[in-house]
Amino acid sequence: MSKLDVLAVLNNAGFSAYLKGFSAIDIWLGRDAGNYPLVLTNADTADLARLFEALRYPGVDLADAALDTEEETFYFFCTDSDSAQGKWGRRPYFNILEFYQEYKTRIFHDPAGIYPLLRQIRSGTINKAGNIRGPQGLDSGNERCRALMDGALILAKYFPLDSETGPQIPELFAALREGHELGPAPGLEEQRLLLTGLLTSPNPGLALELLKGSGFIEKFWPELAALDDVDHSKEFHPEGNVWRHTLETFRYRKPGLRGTFDLRLSLGLLLHDAGKPIAESAGSRRFDGHAELGEVQARRFLGRIGFGSPLVNDVCYLVKNHMLPAALPRLPFFRTGEIMASPLFPVLLELYRCDESSSFRGLDGYYESSAAYRAYLRNRQNPYRSADGKKINLKNSR
Repeated sequence: MSKLDVLAVLNNAGFSAYLKGFSAIDIWLGRDAGNYPLVLTNADTADLARLFEALRYPGVDLADAALDTEEETFYFFCTDSDSAQGKWGRRPYFNILEFYQEYKTRIFHDPAGIYPLLRQIRSGTINKAGNIRGPQGLDSGNERCRALMDGALILAKYFPLDSETGPQIPELFAALREGHELGPAPGLEEQRLLLTGLLTSPNPGLALELLKGSGFIEKFWPELAALDDVDHSKEFHPEGNVWRHTLETFRYRKPGLRGTFDLRLSLGLLLHDAGKPIAESAGSRRFDGHAELGEVQARRFLGRIGFGSPLVNDVCYLVKNHMLPAALPRLPFFRTGEIMASPLFPVLLELYRCDESSSFRGLDGYYESSAAYRAYLRNRQNPYRSADGKKINLKNSR
């Protein structure tokens, strides 16, 4: 069942159906709205249960109900149009998220007057905007935590990489670093959606800096917090320690269709040096074996948050092998053949390119490794040569 099918079911049953917040904004901007549509409706949970057999309830902090389809997960937010709050339901923490698209008419609704902000996003000048309103008087650690998550997603999705503010977090969002303790951990599904949203967006580094500065990462994602405790050699890593290096790699990703970024590659970049804090404390040669240790960390971290096994296995392949492309032109084929045979090897080369681009080493090694991989692909398709380039004696093979 597609996005339009689900919304059509609501509409045909006589209920309102709006895409809200991030989903509506991304469609207005001409971007991919992602695989997690946010749907506002005046149907209640009992109505939704009658309409959708596989409805589930992910917890009130996330949504009133959810529906998993083959391609998407829909999150429903129920509102009573006759309530004192009006048909738009509970106001979000940031006025920029008060934006909706009606399914029936495809008309956008802008009760908070955010069109000027959207035009600034489109032109890449939103950092100059002074009319984003943030939360007023957060009364609990739970509220502060969710305002932080919304704020981080706004920064990742809509603030440009290069701007007048540079790496500085705008004052409105920086203010969220202080306040109530963060309270209990968000649900695992909520954490997974947050990390997915950040890493498939243009500017995850700015958002991750906000979450780290607020204590969110140290409290809920300690595997990432440990990266900030390990220094890098300034000779090859001008960006600083492992945390700074990790954030810098995101700047060199290439967007896919409609401005989204590959989740596997982005998780691989996030975790490719996750083994360095462990290798550093092991007392052996500096960072020796960090790729293998990183694979263990990546599997533990992603599994704990609840990512599916296929994605976890793909990311672990990237983390475990991220050092190999640098040595690819010099290694014997028996060491590299099986790894290059993986359909993920082009993604591994992209990770290597992003990794090298954030250092002083330059891209000569990347180009050499890419040439070695292209030679492997040509040889694999050549009936007169083996995959390692050796000539095949067809007469003796009969």
